[in-house]
Amino acid sequence: MNIKLAESVENKLSNKEIQNYINANLHSNLHTLLLKKSPFPEVSMQEIVQQIKGKQVAERKFPFLLKEGILFPPQLNLEQSSSEKTALYKSEILKGKTFIDLTSGFGIDAYYLSQNFDDITLVEQNTELLKIVENNWNILNRKAKFINLKLEDFLETNQEHFDVIYLDPARRDEQKNKVFLLEDLSPDILEIQEKLCSISNLVIIKLSPLIDLKYLVSVLPGISRIDIIALKNDVKEVVVFLSNENTEGIICNCVNLESGEEAFTFRFGEEETAESEYSEPEKYIYIPNHSILKAGIFNLISQKFGLKKLHPNTHLYTSAEKNENFPGRILEMEVIDSKNIKKKEQFNIISKNYPLKPEEIKKKYGLKDGGKQYLIFTQSKKGKIILKSV
Repeated sequence: MNIKLAESVENKLSNKEIQNYINANLHSNLHTLLLKKSPFPEVSMQEIVQQIKGKQVAERKFPFLLKEGILFPPQLNLEQSSSEKTALYKSEILKGKTFIDLTSGFGIDAYYLSQNFDDITLVEQNTELLKIVENNWNILNRKAKFINLKLEDFLETNQEHFDVIYLDPARRDEQKNKVFLLEDLSPDILEIQEKLCSISNLVIIKLSPLIDLKYLVSVLPGISRIDIIALKNDVKEVVVFLSNENTEGIICNCVNLESGEEAFTFRFGEEETAESEYSEPEKYIYIPNHSILKAGIFNLISQKFGLKKLHPNTHLYTSAEKNENFPGRILEMEVIDSKNIKKKEQFNIISKNYPLKPEEIKKKYGLKDGGKQYLIFTQSKKGKIILKSV
């Protein structure tokens, strides 16, 4: 099943002159380029622009691929790939002998997750994409078995057992619309979960950041761990660990990479028994990061950090003394009257559980956006309030 692809295909794009042309046009207007005729008869201008776009994405998303000879797939494959940062986080918690990625795509996750494994297998049904990945892994000096099959066909004939299985199901339907339910993904996770768990003790599935955690737990037995991974406070993915080993409850990790904040860990279900105290704003206001908000642990976070909530539907917290370990932003603030807001002042505006959106607030009070100060429009139990950073 180890199909050698890249060696059998002459890759025209690896030509040094073509690569030089690509590098010379990294900051050119791509629409203008597409209107030109390719200076190389063996490749089209569309193929050249695809490589330029790939390098541009790599600069911010996976800079380790900015090496001579690396090739890039179409835009959709780049968008669906994990970033280097999230892949590296996942790699730090895995090790073993055999690793398989059943939906390797552009291979970013596989490259990092397989770092601590001896035997690596990549399965991908898209022949051209797999050729690109094999080319790149050869340049990066990484060895793997490359299998050009549909996941379902591979599972039907596979006789091996793996220490870790990883998959990132496609989250678009035939009309290219985004889908989120497990049964709508490709492959259908609910249909193959039993087979996956029969050939590995640990199955890791990357899912949409929009998936509902309660739904996930209700339809997918065997979950031992859920990681909610944010990067710079933007939730990028929800990662589910299925394990054959007996575990006492589901461990959840809320992670906000590149924020300087520690991960927050809890057991799924703790929120049900947690209670919050309520208070009018004190000296410090706490804004949870988006991985915490995604987890929906609004009372638990209050209880764990000894903070008080402003209102049952306002996910802002307060305290008289500063708690430095809070997973989110901490601001020293005071309550002000709307009459004290002057036109053309500059603020970062936050609206939480308040009738007006930030843009509407800006327009109403004639404010400029940005600067170092914050205005929070929200509600406490006593009603609407405005908070200004000190």
